[in-house]
Amino acid sequence: MASANVLTFTDANFDQEVANSSLPVLVDFWATWCGPCKMIAPIIDEIADAKVGVLKVGKVDVDQNQAVAARYGIRAIPTIILFKNGEVKEQIVGMVSKNDLLAKIEAVL
Repeated sequence: MASANVLTFTDANFDQEVANSSLPVLVDFWATWCGPCKMIAPIIDEIADAKVGVLKVGKVDVDQNQAVAARYGIRAIPTIILFKNGEVKEQIVGMVSKNDLLAKIEAVL
């Protein structure tokens, strides 16, 4: 079951939710047909639940939101981008362990 703490970001709400966020934001660029995206989804959910109030977590379906995917040059998924104050601080392409992902998040927080 997906976490209620994982938001859905779209071309329409991305700037409002991410660029204007007072919290750092983790964005998971994914697609429904992507196997590794499905494998990393539970890790994203766990992090969202653990970091409530200190990190905003959301997903962008690259098939449905091609403008924002193109803006950040998403060529492979899953791609996870960490934003702080609207700026890209970290970008991770492909499957990554929870510990590695948490280490990168902690460096940005």
